[in-house]
Amino acid sequence: MDHETRQKISNFCNVTVEAVIEEQDVKHTIYEVPLMLHRERLDELVLSHLGIKAPPADLRDWEKLVQRMIAPKHRAKIAMVGKYLGVPDAYKSVTEALFHASSGEDMGVELVKVDAEEIEKQGAEAFLSGVDGILVPGGFGERGIEGKIASVKYAREKKIPYLGLCLGMQVAVIEFARSVAGLKKAHSSEFEPESEEAVISLLSGQTANGLKGATMRLGSYLCCLTPGSTAQKAYAQSEIQERHRHRYEFNNTHRASLEKHGLRISGVHPKGDLVEVIELSDHPWFVACQFHPEFRSKPDVPHPLFRGFAQAAQNHASQK
Repeated sequence: MDHETRQKISNFCNVTVEAVIEEQDVKHTIYEVPLMLHRERLDELVLSHLGIKAPPADLRDWEKLVQRMIAPKHRAKIAMVGKYLGVPDAYKSVTEALFHASSGEDMGVELVKVDAEEIEKQGAEAFLSGVDGILVPGGFGERGIEGKIASVKYAREKKIPYLGLCLGMQVAVIEFARSVAGLKKAHSSEFEPESEEAVISLLSGQTANGLKGATMRLGSYLCCLTPGSTAQKAYAQSEIQERHRHRYEFNNTHRASLEKHGLRISGVHPKGDLVEVIELSDHPWFVACQFHPEFRSKPDVPHPLFRGFAQAAQNHASQK
């Protein structure tokens, strides 16, 4: 923007020429915007207007982050298996958290969005062959559930890195119970209310009044991680706080049997011993959690589980 244009805007908008800020469309990512506004000296202008003294902004780390986003050194192909794919922003928090993590690893992600119902029709191989990671996000309802279970089976058998979120953990438990622990009719009571092998169910106290309105577990809860587990190594701490939005829980009635067959319970909420994180000990990277880690991810501080998943996907891609 030339000085004459700035002067004209200044005159008609009753602001100083220095307060006319040019904000162009960025070429690659929205995370370029802070750098562009810094070049326009917007930060200095705001501080001056408010009478706040501050040291000069140091955006070198942010510049490096943006550069990794624009020109990553590594590539990986990750499939996200969901059912709300017709709504562009339905999984926005998940895809952004994955973008944060992959950028932190200097990796670009080719994200393949797979409709779980299409997997039910054509099989997992048709959509998941060649991917370096499989992610199943949260959701509600029976539609597409068998497709999600099939995608878990594919990840487990093909040793492809897997990250399950909320319902993504529940379908992982169901798949393991059916395929490994011998509970052929294993399901969630959300989808099969009369199931005798419900590995996911409402807690006994939740069903006392027959109402669902107040049965959802919402907000931040403590989770205690097993020392040496994949999750604990990712977080580098033994106690964490994560956000929840779900109704059904891991059924501890089947816990001993599933653990005996190799399912690792690596995170629990101490009150009621609620299962929060599961893993597979004989898999390169298989982690599923009952909470929503995507809500706590930031561009410059990727969530530990997403970062671990991105690292595992990168390792898988490098071995091709």
